[in-house]
Amino acid sequence: MTPNRLLALCVAGAILAGTPALFSQAAPTKSPPAPRRDLNGVWFKRNPPGMDMGFTGFTFTNPKTAPPPLTAWGLEQLKGNRANNSGQFTLDQTNDPVLTKCYPPGVPRVYFHPYPFEFIQTPKAMLQVFEYDHFMRRLWMDGRALPADPDLLWMGTSVARWIDDYTLEVVSTGFNDKTWLDRAGTPHSDKLKVTERFKRIDRDHMTIEFVMEDPVALAKPWIATFYYELRPAWELGEITCSGDYLDWSKVEK
Repeated sequence: MTPNRLLALCVAGAILAGTPALFSQAAPTKSPPAPRRDLNGVWFKRNPPGMDMGFTGFTFTNPKTAPPPLTAWGLEQLKGNRANNSGQFTLDQTNDPVLTKCYPPGVPRVYFHPYPFEFIQTPKAMLQVFEYDHFMRRLWMDGRALPADPDLLWMGTSVARWIDDYTLEVVSTGFNDKTWLDRAGTPHSDKLKVTERFKRIDRDHMTIEFVMEDPVALAKPWIATFYYELRPAWELGEITCSGDYLDWSKVEK
């Protein structure tokens, strides 16, 4: 593992533990322009210098000033979700399905794992491969519509299109209701719709705008932006739930 990657993952590990971390260690340098209609490569979440966004290690927006806009149903479901990553419960108290059952995190929660993902473009689909458990999404770009009655999946079914030369819009539906939207226990139903807009700012930087809509769990769309940097020298490693998280025999009672 290269020193730069080790540093990045150590910082990300602080987020995994629920501790805010300073992502930038030095002033950014100017990046060349972005290539058109090209998101290929390995991307790693990294907040811009000076932005106080420690909460993005476990949720999408500042829980004190912009909590998720939950319906009465959503608030009731939240009461039963005992999240550990936001510091509310200890490891022996949590019922987080990723930690206790090794469930897939689903979308959009998968973005909170402090590991990179890779985009691989093909003529028919954009492949999004996550280092965590090597989850893969197929973002169909062949003009198909979302299914009217989709199978309910961990990662949903996704269709994508370029809305300009630098922005890929992905719309996903057909999620099961076994996952949380984030690591703070925010619930969703199987009516969830997630829109992601991947906007390449320049060669080395990209933003992802998330719009989460769920008529059962959310009173209005929940909108957030995450920031990513290209890692051209990186290759995805092997991170698994079974070997990466919790050994219950070592949890203090």
